[in-house]
Amino acid sequence: MAVDAASHVNQGSLAAIFNSEADANAAVSQPVLQCVQVKPLAGQQGTPERFRVVFSDINNFVQSMLATQANHVVHEGKLRKGCFVRLKSYQANQVKGKRIIIVLDLDVLEELGECEKIGEPKALEFKAEEDVKPQSTTIATNGFYGNKPPQQQNQQQQSLPSRTNANTSASHANIYPIEALSPYAHKWTIKARCTNKSDIKTWHNKNGEGKLFSVNLLDESGEIRGTGFNEQCDTLYDVFQEGGVYYITSPCRVNMAKKQFTNLNNDYELMFERDTNVEKAEEQDGVPQVRFNFTNISDLQTVEKDTTIDTIGVLKEVGETSQITSKTTSKPYDKRELTLVDSTGYSVRLTIWGNTATSFDVLPESVVAFKGVKVSDFGGRSLSLLSSGSMTIDPDIDDAHKLKGWYDAQGKNDTFMSHAQMGGSMGAAGGRGDPIKSIMQVKEENLGMSENTDYFTTKATIIYVKQDNVSYPACLSEGCNKKVVEVDPGQWRCERCDKTHPKPEHRYIMSINVSDHTGQIWLSCFDDVGRMTMGMSADKLMELKENDDKAAGDTFQEANCKTWTFKCRAKMDNFQDQQR
Repeated sequence: MAVDAASHVNQGSLAAIFNSEADANAAVSQPVLQCVQVKPLAGQQGTPERFRVVFSDINNFVQSMLATQANHVVHEGKLRKGCFVRLKSYQANQVKGKRIIIVLDLDVLEELGECEKIGEPKALEFKAEEDVKPQSTTIATNGFYGNKPPQQQNQQQQSLPSRTNANTSASHANIYPIEALSPYAHKWTIKARCTNKSDIKTWHNKNGEGKLFSVNLLDESGEIRGTGFNEQCDTLYDVFQEGGVYYITSPCRVNMAKKQFTNLNNDYELMFERDTNVEKAEEQDGVPQVRFNFTNISDLQTVEKDTTIDTIGVLKEVGETSQITSKTTSKPYDKRELTLVDSTGYSVRLTIWGNTATSFDVLPESVVAFKGVKVSDFGGRSLSLLSSGSMTIDPDIDDAHKLKGWYDAQGKNDTFMSHAQMGGSMGAAGGRGDPIKSIMQVKEENLGMSENTDYFTTKATIIYVKQDNVSYPACLSEGCNKKVVEVDPGQWRCERCDKTHPKPEHRYIMSINVSDHTGQIWLSCFDDVGRMTMGMSADKLMELKENDDKAAGDTFQEANCKTWTFKCRAKMDNFQDQQR
């Protein structure tokens, strides 16, 4: 097996990636390599999971890092030590003086199997002078990076008037993916699309006054926010135009992101400095237009308040422009409320602000994609477009085409539920609105462990239903539901009612194990919930258990792997002198 697999490995391809003087025959656009090590990278809590991988071409090995978009091959158990891969999209760079590969996309060649390390590969070595001659190593066969022939990549770039750089060919040779940027990266250039540009904002306080603006930058690997203050605001504001593609070259500070000011999934952000070089790229293609991570409207009930999301829907209604006055600044703000619907059968109110509200002229029944909207619990669930957010009308993406097809075929005649209606139907007595919690939050906050009763809502998937003691025989008297005891055949006595019934009514009292992305927990469920999750009454289930054990087992299995929104009450209880 190892001999057969070795014949597929492109020997010498790693040296060719980093060294233009290497054997031209070894250069391969999609090299096949062996994975000789996979390890998770230690990171701070709340940061995206990262993996370090060592790849070998039999002659040499090189350290690599998976972009988070490629983590799924590890999670799915495909990328393992000894397997073989084809690198489809990657970026070769120098970080902290070491040569590494940032892997953006790859295929695991499962047909080649797995085996021990082939040969005795050695670490790549380079001449000292090579370190000052960065090679154009960006490779991506899907059109997002490096589509120009090598000779075009080294041509002089046309610089915008605000920034000039005589050595642009060298500065553009070492293109970094956004996801590889960190405070430890130096002498880098990114090629990114400006997907959003804010207005210029000013401030006045006891320390002085100033102004700033920010842009959202996107490439194939990820997104990052960039901010310019004062002089950089004056210099760069007119340079950046929404939709344009730019080269941004260090010196440029990479700081920890201030999450309260950004809706992007990146732990870092850029702060433009006096010598930061920004140039408009001659080639405006090859960089994604925008990246969405949509949450459908029905799932908003399980999204925590103040979370920033992306959503897409059909514009059902457009409200008139109105004006409110801020309580803190006493400044007036224009607003307009929109109603969105989608194929999940729900509608939601979304508010847009300022110039976006006053200039809004989109026709109803258009498909609108929103990036960077804040979730509020006002009216059950509502949305607000952030100043750093954006909207795209009738985007040319699959989600929009499917939504338009659904609406034209049936959606325009449907009636839709709102989250305000959902909150009223699901709330307990008095219309109590319970906080939405993940299972990890329930455990970390010790809900139900104090003297007080805690209420919460969680969205989770049933992974196991305990099959013993799934129900109890209950009294038939209206409003009683107490357990009855069989005193004689056909004689079931209720002590509370002091009555005897010919048969009981079985009622669910189930224990189920549920899971979400943060953990799992046991829940106790009663008759109403049992009927919903099992799809039948407890009487019917008990009849199946007595007459057809296999059918009863199948019923329990069918209840698994279904996702529900659970309204929960958590309280410490005492049973037989034990707390539970």
